[in-house]
Amino acid sequence: MAENADPENGPPRGHAALMDQVYRNQRHIYDLTRKYYLLGRDRLVRELGATPGQSIVEIGCGTARNLIRIAETYPGVMLYGLDASHEMLSTAEEAVRKAGLSQRIKLVHGYAENTSPAMFGLSAPFDHAIFSYSLSMIPDWRAALAAAARSVGTRGRVHVVDFGDLEGLWSPFGRALRAWLRLFHVTPRDRLLKLLETAKGPEQEIYILPGRYAFVFRASPQAVAGLENAVLDA
Repeated sequence: MAENADPENGPPRGHAALMDQVYRNQRHIYDLTRKYYLLGRDRLVRELGATPGQSIVEIGCGTARNLIRIAETYPGVMLYGLDASHEMLSTAEEAVRKAGLSQRIKLVHGYAENTSPAMFGLSAPFDHAIFSYSLSMIPDWRAALAAAARSVGTRGRVHVVDFGDLEGLWSPFGRALRAWLRLFHVTPRDRLLKLLETAKGPEQEIYILPGRYAFVFRASPQAVAGLENAVLDA
């Protein structure tokens, strides 16, 4: 059963209502349709490198598709998901129940900007924090990244897969794709991708899909926190 997280200091309540409006009907066909253009998610799962006993939080977990796949790929890990949409969490709860994973996956309603282990009744930090095509929908994505970095232990990792800047695509197609994404309140974070590319180092890795359509990124929380000043200037 999804629980209510404290929305204090989160985005305006209207964001949760907007997400419910967007997904009230889409949630029923979300996984079927998104598999054709939310590329790179399975690569993120494969490269997660989780070990038994670790804890993983997905920020903007949607239908729990990724959480279920991670649970099946990495036995012995505990999984946590938060989302701003009650509608999506309703679908996620049902999917987790059908997968027989209710004891390993805990869901809460909450905002990415408030991410913390305490949201789930935990005192220890997470080992991994994941954003899967959610930063492009989170209003204050800068604060969301900072919260994720704070919620992960020093040896943990923050993982991101999301739309790229689309600069390698045929320009009319790129413009049409951006216009279509706006219908779903999705905005590729172009400046973020450029910052991540510039800041490449030993504690972070980035893979960019052909056409700069999407990117897969992972880094230590210290590296993500080190990006904060640059990100805030973005």
